[in-house]
Order: sequence, then C-alpha cells, then structure tokens
Amino acid sequence: MCSRFWRPASSIAAAKACATLRDAFLTDVTPVKVRGAGFGLRLAFYTTGFVIGPLAAIALMKLSGDNFQLVFWIAVIPAFVAVLVVLFGLKEPVRNFPTKSFRMPRRADFANLTGPFWWAVAIASLLSLARFSHAFLVLKAHHVGIDAAFVPLMLVVMHLVYAAAAYPFGILADHMDRRLQLGIGAGILVGADIVLSVAQVGWMSVAGAGLWGLQMAVTQGLLLASVGDAAPRELRGTAFGIYDLAVGVATFVASSAAGALWMAGGPEWAFGFSGLIAVAAILLLLFQPAPRPVDPFS
Repeated sequence: MCSRFWRPASSIAAAKACATLRDAFLTDVTPVKVRGAGFGLRLAFYTTGFVIGPLAAIALMKLSGDNFQLVFWIAVIPAFVAVLVVLFGLKEPVRNFPTKSFRMPRRADFANLTGPFWWAVAIASLLSLARFSHAFLVLKAHHVGIDAAFVPLMLVVMHLVYAAAAYPFGILADHMDRRLQLGIGAGILVGADIVLSVAQVGWMSVAGAGLWGLQMAVTQGLLLASVGDAAPRELRGTAFGIYDLAVGVATFVASSAAGALWMAGGPEWAFGFSGLIAVAAILLLLFQPAPRPVDPFS
C-alpha cells in the first residue's frame, strides 16, 4: 500500500513508518497458521514494484527525452491509487481495546515483549549487519566494467528473484522449522558474498545479485511473521517499530563499515565482512534455539 513506483531517498523515513503500520495491520488480518505465507505474498507484491518501477522509469526517460518532471508526475498515479485503496478498499478489524486516550508505550509495556520477539529482532539485526545497502551491488557492477546503461539491471535481477521466491518461502515458513530456514538463508548469503567477492565479469556479478535477492526471500517474510506471532496485539505497532529501528541501525552500521572496507581493500573486503557476519548468524542459530511463543495472539 505504501510503496512507490519510483521512491527517492528523501522518502525512506516515511516509507519505514508506513511499513510499520502496514505490517501491524497485516498481522491483525492474517491467521497465525498462514502468517508466513501472508508476509511472503506481501513482500512478493511489494518487491515486484522494484522491478517494474525502475524498468518503467528507464523506458519513460528514454521516450520523453529525459523529462524528469513528466516521470515524477506519472509516478504520482500509483501513489494516488494506493490512497484510494486504503480509503475505500480496506476495513480495519474490530479491536476490543479499552477506551482510553492515546499514550506512548511505557517501560512496563516492554516487559510484555518476550523472548521470541527479542530473538527475532536479534537474528534480524545480525543478518542486517551482513546485508549492507544494495548500492554496493551497483558499485560491484561498476567495478567489473558493466556498461553504465545496464548497471540498474543488477538491482532489477535482485528484486526479480526476491519477488518470485518470497511467497513460496513464506508458505514454507508455515510448515518447517523456522530456525532451519533462517540458517538456509544465511548460507545462501554466504554463497552470494563468495560469488560477489571473486566475480571479475558481468554475468558472475549478476548471479551474485540473484543470490542476494534469494536470501532476502528466504528470510524476510519469516522474520516478519515471527515478530507478528510473538508481539501482543496491543503492542504490535510498537513491536514492528522496534524491529524496523533495529534493522535500520544495523544496516546503517553495516553500510558504513562496508564503505570503509571497500575503500581499504576493495569489494573482496566488503563482501568478506558480510560473509563473516552471516557465518556468525548461522552459529547463533545453531546454538541458540528460537523460543516458542506461549500464545500466538492470532
């Protein structure tokens, strides 16, 4: 609902806030038995926009003679349609909360966020330390000499794989050990890092970008479903806000570190750093089982 056809960097904070509300809403309307599939489907549709959007923007720029204003006006159309869908196509579920004035969460409220929630946040933060900004995939494309006109295809391939695989792996998250699936995703990330570290030609870099998108599909819907399962209904918005904050801080730290490592030793150091953190995530998954929620709060 809150995605954009083409989203400038200045809108990232607003998009994150909107994502928190969207994920809390989706948790409310999705039965716990299919929550992984629900988040996988949401990610599949959401990520499809990152495939169609850049391709459409490139085509429109070519057809309009690089008319930026026209492209941005066209980008307003799907955003306007999203507003109409929110206003007229969605109904909020009945929430039988006590009538009270709005207040910010208090320290005592955080005691209701139990082990399963913090475990999901810890794993997501560790994986985010291993997954720095997608801009480094673009830098890798430049590094191996891919023509500038085709550099955006790295992100298109990554999001195409992500969109295609998110729903199947969301369904899988409802039927298998989530710790095992997270371990598989971290293992795929290690593979992506190895490919991107050694790639010296375009097709290997594109393959690495595809693996990067695959590991996102394996893990992201599962983690969101885990947060939704573990958070009490009255704190779901707060829970997803904490989750997004932790992931955002970890991604910022990872991107800063990866940038410094890239300048010091090139892509080998940056992607090597990512691989080491992913291995640490695998070790944590092996030796720290996921706590089980006492109540799914469905």
